[in-house]
Amino acid sequence: MVLVIGGLAAGKREYVKREFGYTDADMADAALDSRPVLYNLQDLAAKTDKSEEELLALLLQKDVVICNETGNGIVPVDKDERFARELTGRLCIQLAARAEKVVRVVCGIPQVIKES
Repeated sequence: MVLVIGGLAAGKREYVKREFGYTDADMADAALDSRPVLYNLQDLAAKTDKSEEELLALLLQKDVVICNETGNGIVPVDKDERFARELTGRLCIQLAARAEKVVRVVCGIPQVIKES
């Protein structure tokens, strides 16, 4: 599994298409289905009814997981928004630990931060 992180509109999806050959049809937007790529993990975390462990097991089956960085900035006042942000952070930590590769995309430029 490859984890791709970066800011909103930083070029993460375009990087995955270019680097791995996936198309838009291969990418699920915040939905757990049979497609090999999941993007907007942070949105999935905000709407899921699954436990952290259930989500992690399902995400580890994906070829690529794409997530906006959510931990930089002002902590949300809303309890549900804080929970989703914290869940996203915990999932990213666990995904990064298990990933074959972790890439951060900034301004469309990929930075490999882990490769095993």
